[in-house]
Amino acid sequence: MKLHERIKERRTALGMTLLDVANALGVKEATVQRYESGEIKNPKHATVLEMAKIFGCTPSYLMGWEEDALPEAAMKISKQKLPLLGEIAAGQPIFASEEYEYYSPVDDCGADFCLRVHGDSMTGAGIKDGDVVFIRKQESIDDGEIAAVLVDDEATLKRVYQAPDSITLVSENPKYKPIVYTKKQAKNIRILGKAVSFTTKL
Repeated sequence: MKLHERIKERRTALGMTLLDVANALGVKEATVQRYESGEIKNPKHATVLEMAKIFGCTPSYLMGWEEDALPEAAMKISKQKLPLLGEIAAGQPIFASEEYEYYSPVDDCGADFCLRVHGDSMTGAGIKDGDVVFIRKQESIDDGEIAAVLVDDEATLKRVYQAPDSITLVSENPKYKPIVYTKKQAKNIRILGKAVSFTTKL
């Protein structure tokens, strides 16, 4: 089979819709449809790598260079659909919408929901503007872990450091200074959960 045929084969075998794949790739649904029809004959190398990751197969298999069955590990891949809740700022806090926008397919990483990143303060951790970060709900984390944090009614993504009298939110970009909240101010801060994975928008 050719590339476009294997894309459709793997998508349908995993029970994914065109929109599921589009959301995971960060492209329009029509673009995925063009991949499957063969209209886009030569997708970018990075796109093929990302699709192989989504479909749980090797890039060589997807390209049609391997005719053998999928690796056993790929056959056992598990997927879950998570609610994408608005945007989260990687910079200054922004309002965190509680409205579900769409559902995003990911490997089973133990996440409960995901948020799309807006801003560049976490680029040092490889998390860029437009990426989707997967969050596991928990009210406490270890120092230095990356978390989604609600400050009043606004959410941000930062490394978190806690002390008896303060909480510090640290960016992964040197142009942003750490944000320190006193014990009194910290009463308005709530940890939504720990960042356990993310996917890059191509």
